[in-house]
Amino acid sequence: MEITIVDEALCTRCGTCSAVCPSAIVGAADEGTLPGVPEEKAGMCIACGHCEAFCPAQALTLNVRPEEKADVPAGAGTLPPGDLGVYLQKRRSVRRYTDKPVPRETILAVLDVVRYAPSGGNGQPVRWIVVHDPEKVRKVAGLTVQWMKTLVESSHPMSGYVPGLIGAWEAGNDVICRGAPHLLVAHIPEGNPVVSVDAIIAMTHFDVAAPAFGIGTCWAGFVSMAATSYEPLRKEIGIPTGRKFAYAMLFGNPEYVPRGIPRRNPVQVAWR
Repeated sequence: MEITIVDEALCTRCGTCSAVCPSAIVGAADEGTLPGVPEEKAGMCIACGHCEAFCPAQALTLNVRPEEKADVPAGAGTLPPGDLGVYLQKRRSVRRYTDKPVPRETILAVLDVVRYAPSGGNGQPVRWIVVHDPEKVRKVAGLTVQWMKTLVESSHPMSGYVPGLIGAWEAGNDVICRGAPHLLVAHIPEGNPVVSVDAIIAMTHFDVAAPAFGIGTCWAGFVSMAATSYEPLRKEIGIPTGRKFAYAMLFGNPEYVPRGIPRRNPVQVAWR
């Protein structure tokens, strides 16, 4: 199977596809030859799509579900730096949610954006579990508290911190999942020391994209600490065989909307 499909009528033989290929396998075109990947190098293609995306004439199509190819409309997908800056600066960790659930189709729309997050070698190793039922999210919170109880008077760094959290939970204050109606869990293949970074990158994409859909998020640190070692919690979440928990994020419809931007420490940069 040909790795690339080239429209000879559109191709200008500019060489862009060859220049941007991270695997350096797209052969340069000349007057009598179209660009392409030699058969002996086809196995080196990581299907990243650079050759297609950067083609000025949109003459080249990566032969991976080519029927889904969609061009970027002129002017679309661009943001003025000021607008992007404010969008990111007003992002908040949401710890108060309404009872209104986020529709599954909205969650899928966000995750459809997130699947374009970068990953090492375009491996795309991250898979998702959405705990959509609020009662199941609360059960996750309860199991996290059970894990915390095993740390009391232990040598764990959290041992001195967890009694207050346990007490708050038992008093009826959900300091674990903050009453969030939903929980997003990223899981990755076992035995690969690099893909945990891919999961954090993908989760960050969800965190950044979600507010555009009206969704509030908060990184679920306590749940994530517990799920890396507490088998009852991993079992409740439903991590598949051969996969391991990467990280979790709370999300839902925020009860309050940010109106201002708080201060942060000045940027510290060392130039070399």
